[in-house]
Amino acid sequence: MTAEKTRPRGRGRPTSPVLSRGVIAGRAMTLVAERGYDHLTMAGLARKLGVSASALYNHVSSKQEVLVLIQDRLNEEIDCSAFDRLPWPEALITWARSYRECYIEHTELIPLIAVLPVADAPQSLRMYERVFGALHSAGIDDRDAVDIIVGIEALVFGAAFDASAPANIFDPGGSVEIAPTFARAAELRAADARASADRAFEMTLEILVDGLVRRIQDGETFSPRRA
Repeated sequence: MTAEKTRPRGRGRPTSPVLSRGVIAGRAMTLVAERGYDHLTMAGLARKLGVSASALYNHVSSKQEVLVLIQDRLNEEIDCSAFDRLPWPEALITWARSYRECYIEHTELIPLIAVLPVADAPQSLRMYERVFGALHSAGIDDRDAVDIIVGIEALVFGAAFDASAPANIFDPGGSVEIAPTFARAAELRAADARASADRAFEMTLEILVDGLVRRIQDGETFSPRRA
């Protein structure tokens, strides 16, 4: 009688997916892109990850923490390296371009990320420190430097939405008589909507940065002008 052969035991194969904060952020972003922010719940994310909710809570304590992970994951992709090699105006333009390209792919997350505090988001804080440091070194007042960053972000987020907007967004439909001259001009833009969106962003970004440089050179303040 021969001895029964036993099947070799698997070596260390996990019975459930291995979780990390990076994996959680990536799946959360996919979930929002596929189903919208309303479906980003801890239970829904656990199902997307193929784990129990309790396993997910071992890594993140709340939905708010998941959002911070997403914020950090996205902002880590933004290229800040130009601040190491270029004058601050050129570096600011390069940073803004990279920022916009990153968020063009994730416009559904902009309403969440744009108003999310950066506490416990190390990559986001490193990015802001790098940009602020370059502006501060250029002699820009601390408060002005922060406001410049905020202004650039406002342009970036709006321009990201514009790049993904429908080509016929300015089509007046049956109300052309209300704005006939604008409608004719906007029709030219619709022929190549993405190129037009890029042009609008580049034009506004250049004007913004050129204005900053001129004011600094002329020693002007950044106090808002009132009529």
